[in-house]
Amino acid sequence: MTGERILVAEDNEKNMKLFRDVLGATGFRTLEATTGAEAVALAAEHTPDLVLMDIQMPDVDGVEALRRLRADARTASIPVLAVTAQAMQGDREHFLAVGFDGYLSKPVNVRELIGVVRRYCDGRAG
Repeated sequence: MTGERILVAEDNEKNMKLFRDVLGATGFRTLEATTGAEAVALAAEHTPDLVLMDIQMPDVDGVEALRRLRADARTASIPVLAVTAQAMQGDREHFLAVGFDGYLSKPVNVRELIGVVRRYCDGRAG
């Protein structure tokens, strides 16, 4: 259907399965990272169309991983969405201010996830 490659950086196994199943069923291909450092390495190697970045990761958090992606010419232009359970007032603005292209709160709404991923991938293709 679409075939775009989405890098999912998520350390929670159940959340990763949800992303994998939903994105796969929608026609996207997924790359999976369980740490921030692994996400940065996979992005540099495979240049995905979009990165879904969990903020709270065990080694390098999502904000630091984003900083590393933006500092590398190979990955600087890849859209990166913050995915987090931090859904307090002002969090969306904070994550956009530090450089994320978008924001999804957990628990993830499946319809919203598909819509947001399609919107970013369609925009990139154009």
